[in-house]
Amino acid sequence: MRETKRKQLAARGWTSGSAAEFLGLSAEEERYVELRVRLSEGLRQRRLQRRLTQGELARALHSSQSRVAKMEAGDPSVSLDLLVRSLLSMGASNRDLAKLIG
Repeated sequence: MRETKRKQLAARGWTSGSAAEFLGLSAEEERYVELRVRLSEGLRQRRLQRRLTQGELARALHSSQSRVAKMEAGDPSVSLDLLVRSLLSMGASNRDLAKLIG
């Protein structure tokens, strides 16, 4: 949130905080969510760099377009294993994965 907007809201009695504070996440849970988001964003970036549609990626992964959409959105029904395997199948190296999660 922009600082000016935050100040305007605070002047009206509103408070702001992080999603982790709002949801009451522990530090470990917050790091887990961040890991899922980084992997999901990495998958989307790699797909876009290769100029693939979600449908084309789905066919390469022997999956469905809706599943790829869920992977890219960080849907909790998608396992970390599937995210990592998908990134690896698109050519990501161990170093690439380390950069994403680091």
